[in-house]
Amino acid sequence: MTIVLFEYLFWISCFLVFHNYAGYALLVYILNALTKNRNAEVRKDFFPSVSFIVAAFNEEDCIEQKIVNSLNQEYPSDRIEFIFITDGSTDCTPEIIKKYNSIKLLHTPERKGKSAALNRAVRAANHEILLFSDANTILNIHATKNVAWHYRDPKVGGVAGEKKVMAVSNSKEDVGSGEGLYWKYESFLKKIDSDFQTVVGAAGELFSVRKELYEPVPQEVILDDFVISMKVAQKGFRIMYEPNAYASELPSFSIKDEEKRKVRIAAGGFQAMALLPEALYFWKHFKLSFLYISHRVLRWTLSPLCLIIALISSFFLSWFSGAVIYKFFFTLQLVFYICGIIAQLFPSLSKKVKVLRLPYYFIFMNISVIRGFFRFLRRKQPSTWEKARRSNPDLLENRVL
Repeated sequence: MTIVLFEYLFWISCFLVFHNYAGYALLVYILNALTKNRNAEVRKDFFPSVSFIVAAFNEEDCIEQKIVNSLNQEYPSDRIEFIFITDGSTDCTPEIIKKYNSIKLLHTPERKGKSAALNRAVRAANHEILLFSDANTILNIHATKNVAWHYRDPKVGGVAGEKKVMAVSNSKEDVGSGEGLYWKYESFLKKIDSDFQTVVGAAGELFSVRKELYEPVPQEVILDDFVISMKVAQKGFRIMYEPNAYASELPSFSIKDEEKRKVRIAAGGFQAMALLPEALYFWKHFKLSFLYISHRVLRWTLSPLCLIIALISSFFLSWFSGAVIYKFFFTLQLVFYICGIIAQLFPSLSKKVKVLRLPYYFIFMNISVIRGFFRFLRRKQPSTWEKARRSNPDLLENRVL
């Protein structure tokens, strides 16, 4: 009876992990291929009025570059307004922005967090489309135009751009490689999710929603971008993915900084699930619920636990069932985790043997989720937080990861 129980635990755990990371994507990819309209749509100019919003907190090192990049967007000047909000900033960020007359600056000395800042910026916005971008990212010149094009369809409630991680040379820990691989994988999932129905949660580096669909975000919310876009999707509108609108960002300064960011995101993920119960209602929006559970909920809840159960159960079964298949799977997992440990202990080796980066970053992400869960339970993650450091821009290579 004990062996049968462990067999159930092993196979259910393996199925859930596989479904979360690959199975659902494979199924959706096939369904998309079977139903895809082969006639490519010709893009024509479409310029709805846009409020371009940037929330910045103590970003004096990069804010001028962000301003220039934003003002250089190829979009009719009479159809776009720029709103920069710097609430709580204690450095020169507000003073730098004041030099540009074409930007509306919102600033108060009180710091209430990004969610509160976005709510205030949206109240000041005059246009029909809200486009949000982080202060430490650089957009391609056609980003706004490529995002706006989707709004010709009244069923589209939002658009998610692509995040790209810039390569940095002479980085001992090579943080950017793992982060870059992860975002390439995420971009693929966003594309197939979008083709199937909707992107499940946009990234704050670059995303957009219709102003009429925007719901003010509670001040304590950590993942404002995720919650804002999911609220729009819950209303029956699609969030489209636009790979030709991308935000380039420096990788984290160190693995410690990346860890801080991942744990915070994981804590925010559990908070977001508590705020979005309607996304689980299959009877209201089957496709959205399927994507939300498969792509997000499993990754934040059962998948990390299933990885532990699969390892323990396969170890037990390899010793007591006598079946070769369980010995094979236990050995496979053991090799995978050993490769991750080697990458952790010998970062210079992982730079040369790139295959080691995958198990290392996978383990790192799942440990961060577990830590984020306990932080969420302790309610130790405030909406205002110490931002993670980014790599030195002087070490940039001429490519993205």
